[in-house]
Amino acid sequence: MSAGTAQHARRAPAKGRRSRPGSTVPAGRRSGKGARRGTWTPWLYLAPALVVLGGLLVYPIYQLGLISFLEYTQAQVSGGAPTTFQGFANYAELFGDSEFWNVAVATLLFAAVCVVSTLAVGCALAVLLTRVRAIPRLALMLAALGAWATPAITGSTVWVFLFDPDFGPVNKVLVWFGLSGFENYSWTYDRYSAFALVLFEVVWCSFPFVMVTVYAGIRAIPTEVLEAAALDGASTWRIWRTVMAPMLRPILVVVTIQSIIWDFKVFTQIYVMTNGGGIAGQNMVLNVYAYQKAFASSQYSLGSAIGVVMLLILLAVTLVYLRLLRRQGEEL
Repeated sequence: MSAGTAQHARRAPAKGRRSRPGSTVPAGRRSGKGARRGTWTPWLYLAPALVVLGGLLVYPIYQLGLISFLEYTQAQVSGGAPTTFQGFANYAELFGDSEFWNVAVATLLFAAVCVVSTLAVGCALAVLLTRVRAIPRLALMLAALGAWATPAITGSTVWVFLFDPDFGPVNKVLVWFGLSGFENYSWTYDRYSAFALVLFEVVWCSFPFVMVTVYAGIRAIPTEVLEAAALDGASTWRIWRTVMAPMLRPILVVVTIQSIIWDFKVFTQIYVMTNGGGIAGQNMVLNVYAYQKAFASSQYSLGSAIGVVMLLILLAVTLVYLRLLRRQGEEL
């Protein structure tokens, strides 16, 4: 036997040798099954949370939308009249009401001022926390967290007392400084002063979230970057505008969206501080307007329609804001 023949015989598999189990399954098929199994694994972990969210979020939104298409008043609730499908009749009645449009415009303007004011105060105090020593920083953090932890109805009641025309200390201090026009002045009588009072309370209970979140983001910025900007002679405002804000853009996106959602659906502060929307409804916002329609007037279908409109407005504003950021090249 030649050397080439012997080498060929050694390389050829024996006829009677049995292959090992699984050796005939292609590797690509095994990897495909594993990949598909791995794709479903995260969803299995998320399934319990998705079920809870579905029950707490999806189903109420479905019921809200369903009632908005029905004739659903106190007569239907008590069973005295059948529930009938109205289609878009509730929305047509709502959009044909001039009061709705006045309230909607007031809500958008009030929410916009609240968001800008909350972000300005929160970001300014976050920068201040990086400039003060440990004890003042701790005192400011505790004071801010105390305001954040205070329930909205409690904070609203306290602010109403502070600006009370007869016993409030704010008016007394202003009069002591020589502003005699604030003697027995009612902050909730005029529309704009009432909105300003509510604005102060909303910012007071909302800025701690912005302050703490932005402060944590500032602490994550390398100190070398901030020191280099300071050595170049940049002022505090310039450092914030050209260094901190661009690096904190993802955090600012989160706090802005949260502020938009919270301030757009303000209810407790308006209802408590203006006694249900002010004189003749001059301080009405959409959330209070929906409450008045649904529970004060027993027009539950109209109240649901207002809720659906509010949901759509919030989604539209948030999507537009995110799209503008994407156009600027931001990663979200």
